[in-house]
Amino acid sequence: MFCLRGCSRLVCSSLLMATKPHRLHQIVAGATLQGSSKKPRTLMVDSAMQDGFAKYAEYLNELNDKRERIVKASRDVTINSKKVIFQVHRISRGNKEEVLATAENDLANVTKQYMSKLVKELQGTDFWKLRRAYTFGVQEYVEAATLCNFCKTGTLLNLSEINASLLPLSDPSMEPLQINIADLTGELMRLAIGRISDGEVEYAKKICSFVRDIYRELTLLVPIMEDNADMKKKMETMLQSVVKIENACYSVHVRGSEYIPLLGTNDPDFSLFGAADFEP
Repeated sequence: MFCLRGCSRLVCSSLLMATKPHRLHQIVAGATLQGSSKKPRTLMVDSAMQDGFAKYAEYLNELNDKRERIVKASRDVTINSKKVIFQVHRISRGNKEEVLATAENDLANVTKQYMSKLVKELQGTDFWKLRRAYTFGVQEYVEAATLCNFCKTGTLLNLSEINASLLPLSDPSMEPLQINIADLTGELMRLAIGRISDGEVEYAKKICSFVRDIYRELTLLVPIMEDNADMKKKMETMLQSVVKIENACYSVHVRGSEYIPLLGTNDPDFSLFGAADFEP
């Protein structure tokens, strides 16, 4: 009996195993027939919505193209403004007027040839959306303009004076550009070190006092500015510039007291810098 029952179970299980693949094949075939009988879904889009998306796509494409042109114009302004700054750093005791005249002429060419292109691209648009594309060029231009003005007059170029030079390039009804003078202090630090090496210690002290005043005033202004993360970094760099100028002036003052002026000159600092200008 046991053998018969065992054999019957094996036969039943083999029959079930044989029927399973056939059953699965039927199920898959039935699902395929049902799926093929369904109609494909179609996405119905309103024509007004299509027109709206087409306008948005056109606006974004124009904005991207404008951004690329502004980046190119800003790069040209940056490169040529740096050339003006390098020209100012060539200043010395004997060529101050000549160097400043050349720098002012180069700055006028930058304004006419390159800033005009940048201002033209920004006309009729919300330039705050694209300010990241041109802000570095404008900052470099302002840095060159303020450096030239300080070397010529000893004062800081203000916002109205800069806007006065830019307004002829654009529509006067537009909102004027907001500028940043924090980068000026780095160039003034380099100018002060150069003047010390050339023997103009008093001029370097004047620069030191000027940079210190800028830092003190901006220390009060920056905390209440909106989006001042960039200015906070610039303030740290500005403080380093102030410290470098102060240390240079202090070193010259202390070491200068250890030297005796050369015979025939009344300048107490003359012995520190050689006798190139000494006339017997």
